[in-house]
Amino acid sequence: MRIPYVPNPPEPASPEEEAIVARIAARRAPRPLQPLDLALLHAPPVADGWNAFLGAVRTRTTLDARSRELAICRVAVCNGAWYEWAHHAPLAVAAGVSERALEEVVRRETLVREGEEGAGLGEKEWAVLRYADEMTRQVRVSEEVFAALRAVCGEREVVEVTATVAAYNCVSRFLVALDVGEKNGTGPDAAH
Repeated sequence: MRIPYVPNPPEPASPEEEAIVARIAARRAPRPLQPLDLALLHAPPVADGWNAFLGAVRTRTTLDARSRELAICRVAVCNGAWYEWAHHAPLAVAAGVSERALEEVVRRETLVREGEEGAGLGEKEWAVLRYADEMTRQVRVSEEVFAALRAVCGEREVVEVTATVAAYNCVSRFLVALDVGEKNGTGPDAAH
């Protein structure tokens, strides 16, 4: 980490900051505060807004866990945010994404579905991955890639995929810039 983490447990300077720490701890429970939290808590109001926004993206959308975690993992790969990868690859596996599919997410520079199996991913998962890839690498998404996503997602899901990719681009850029978790220069962890 390029700046020190706040102490753990944090030492809030006011009742407002104490409430912020409590909200973040409640969202993380039963896990402890994460290095990301301990970096963000240098700026408690920013940490509070971050917690609310990412909490909604992670837990209050209708997007299925496979699609959500694949999108997050692809953002992590595109941005070299291996700390993010280490946290979300196991969640993707828990959601039913195969190890082979995760290997494809990591190793491919360009995402193209090959063959009938397509690494065990369906049309929706490939559409989400390609959308996350273009949105992360180029910001502007081609009509072809958008149409593929739109063919498998309703309007709400399109907004939720877009918000997820945007949010985790924010996360990965914060993680990499400050080297939160001290893993960002290491590459994907084979033991995810």
